Amino acid sequence: MIALDTNVLARFYCEDPNDPEADRQRPSVLRLFHEAEAMFVPITVVVEFEWIMRGFYERDRQDFARVIRHLLGLSNVTVEDWQAINDALTLHLEGLDFADSLHWARSRHCEQMISFDDRGFARKIKRLNLEPAVLNPREFLEGNA
Repeated sequence: MIALDTNVLARFYCEDPNDPEADRQRPSVLRLFHEAEAMFVPITVVVEFEWIMRGFYERDRQDFARVIRHLLGLSNVTVEDWQAINDALTLHLEGLDFADSLHWARSRHCEQMISFDDRGFARKIKRLNLEPAVLNPREFLEGNA
């Protein structure tokens, strides 16, 4: 099995006609995806890839979700903690930041999650009525006093 870095996913999914180097690299990546028997994508690469798609390629949530669901469906690709990735995609499409969604999805086994991001992250989790709840440290400490 071979592991893939973020730039390999970017070359596979994002054509960039303004980048001659990316244009030269893309054919070998396309061939790799068709010929490699087993590839592994670490969860950290997925997080970084979302940032690249949003920040560099200016892609929206729906496009990112479509790309990752395609990646999850490839028979020769194993994505680390694919269930958490899939759950995070669902929350991301509901308006949460992808990284926050993934933090929450990987923390479902906990009773609560603590964050200072109570305006965005915590309120959205509460609005969706999801457990574990996201509390700021003060709320947590007052509730356990």
